[in-house]
Amino acid sequence: MALYANFAVFNIMGKDYEAAAMTSAFCGFGMGATPNAMANMGVLADKYGPCPRAYFIVPLVGSLFIDMFNSAILTTFMNVLH
Repeated sequence: MALYANFAVFNIMGKDYEAAAMTSAFCGFGMGATPNAMANMGVLADKYGPCPRAYFIVPLVGSLFIDMFNSAILTTFMNVLH
């Protein structure tokens, strides 16, 4: 995950501080949930300053889009495997 985060996510997000914050959030999502992503970004924000764009995008994606798609994917696979 660290290699993908470093070479793909950071570069796609723009190679700046906001990209670093979103990359840390990506690692948090990889650890399991949106609160982990927020905790990772919180550590960066405490040490290096605020990152408002990341704090807007990450909870929105984590709470709305991922949960919505996750329920659809799980329902589909349960119906296929049943």
